[in-house]
Amino acid sequence: MSGQTIKYLLQERDIPTHWINLLPDLPGEPLPPLHPGTLQPVGPDDLAVIFPMSLIAQEVSPEAEIEIPESVREAYKLWRPTPLHRARRFERELDTPAHIYYKYEGTSPAGSHKPNTAVAQAYENAQAGIRRLATETGAGQWGSALAFACSLFGLECEVFMVGSSYDQKPYRRSMMHTWGATVHRSPSELTNAGRANGSHPTGSLGIAISEAVEVAAQREDTNYSLGSVLNHVCLHQTVIGQEAIAQMAMAEEQPDVVIGCVGGGSNFAGLAFPFVRNVLRGGARMRFLAAEPTACPTLTRGAYRYDFGDTAGLTPLMPMYTLGHDFVPPPVHAGGLRYHGDAPMLCGLVRAGVIEARAYAQNDAFAAAVKFARCEGLIPGPEPSHAILAAIEEAEAAREAGEARVILFGLSGHGHFDLSAYDAFLAGGLEDPEFSEADMQAALARLPEVPAIA
Repeated sequence: MSGQTIKYLLQERDIPTHWINLLPDLPGEPLPPLHPGTLQPVGPDDLAVIFPMSLIAQEVSPEAEIEIPESVREAYKLWRPTPLHRARRFERELDTPAHIYYKYEGTSPAGSHKPNTAVAQAYENAQAGIRRLATETGAGQWGSALAFACSLFGLECEVFMVGSSYDQKPYRRSMMHTWGATVHRSPSELTNAGRANGSHPTGSLGIAISEAVEVAAQREDTNYSLGSVLNHVCLHQTVIGQEAIAQMAMAEEQPDVVIGCVGGGSNFAGLAFPFVRNVLRGGARMRFLAAEPTACPTLTRGAYRYDFGDTAGLTPLMPMYTLGHDFVPPPVHAGGLRYHGDAPMLCGLVRAGVIEARAYAQNDAFAAAVKFARCEGLIPGPEPSHAILAAIEEAEAAREAGEARVILFGLSGHGHFDLSAYDAFLAGGLEDPEFSEADMQAALARLPEVPAIA
């Protein structure tokens, strides 16, 4: 027992030098985003209103790898490389022959994986002479990550925080304020999009995105920054999977299944995409499992359509599994998973059968999180708790089959600011909000007329 390794650790010199761009390896021809006004394919000039050209170039790059700027790699050293853990105590609790590993991103200053792209985006905007960034945040993880990143590069930061999370997670707001950001409850009275959605006081990521985009489009010194969904965001997160590949090699094992939670897709993409590329190129065989909430089941219940990324229809339409851009999901505590759509690259892989998706109820996810915490010590965020539940199912399947399968999941952040939700669960008062099929169908009926996706 005493000789068993728990943590597989890399050195600062092992931080990846390049991001992995999965776009050139995707099956089929990628579908272009469409302009919200003309419904024609979006060009660089259309995006330049709210993004620097360097990030636009990353969004559409045909290069398989993109070099990480030295200033970004230096900032990464504040928390990267992150550890890979072998969950030996959890394995014993589950009485499984499976080997369970998790890549822990909660060691970042903001407590999640989000700074991997926040730092990159803040750097590129600062290089372009931008003074302010506007953004949205669901559970507060992205907003706190961007506030932190802006503080590193001398930028102002304005955050529209989804109303339900604004109320549930006050200390996330404290983090953002500490790093110098301004935080608004969304929907707010500050924007047309916010005022138009005042009848939805719990808010949604789609509404908050509309507010942030509206602010950015009105000021020349301000750009918009998105924490998930877009290609360049998924690109920046691939430092996670690259490190995990090196750490799994240290453990002399290769995953049979890679698991991550999915809201917009950045956490899942960051861990899985480097492994997916190996599979698509024929260099490996493994499964990929995306775990989402039953209250917002985009991948498992949504329609594969062109849809806006925001509620007000200010952003380009993207091909994705969607519940409808004005669908407002029930207020689950996994605020980072309350998004009506998902990253187009991820959706394309789900549609192609490369990635499997499952949906889980809130109470079941918290039960899995508590079981994990009582074995491994770490208290997970509500979002990765869905991935833990999926890992439990995979471990039980390995036990039933009598096979020592290797399971890797992403623990994308800690739950230190979610203890009120744990209190509610432990007291038996945590609800399981229900997904409304009728509301989704009504939202889908309001989508703009665009060419059908074959």
